[in-house]
Amino acid sequence: MTTQSDDPLDRRDKSSTQTLRLRSLSPALTVADVDASLVWYRDVVGFHVQEKWEHEGKVGGAALIAGLGPLLLVQDDWAQGRDRVKGVGFRLHMTTAHDVDELAAAIEQRGGKLDSPPADAPWGPRAFSLVDPDGYKITIASESSSEG
Repeated sequence: MTTQSDDPLDRRDKSSTQTLRLRSLSPALTVADVDASLVWYRDVVGFHVQEKWEHEGKVGGAALIAGLGPLLLVQDDWAQGRDRVKGVGFRLHMTTAHDVDELAAAIEQRGGKLDSPPADAPWGPRAFSLVDPDGYKITIASESSSEG
């Protein structure tokens, strides 16, 4: 049975019933120093640590959450070399119900450095950007308005 939608943004292939139906999506970032990344995402950005994975007393990864948004951090095993570049061609885009100006100011007060300050995007939401310790780019935007 094919599910029909009148939504003009619904891009599902209506000719096939075999489609991917995700229940969740959790980005996992490979980081150079998982302990430092945990501190940055928790203490600067505002994520909460749900779970840490340890092996022989060393943290190898962690599951974080902010509202409904999950994020996984995984310690690089250096199999691809210690000069491995991270974050190239990748951006995490997050939306929030918070006032983004207040959120950006709080991140700066906690030691974060904004890559770009809060500004209105041409398509509607207000957003700012920052870069994590490994070079992963993050945009935090207000929820889109339902108005015209």
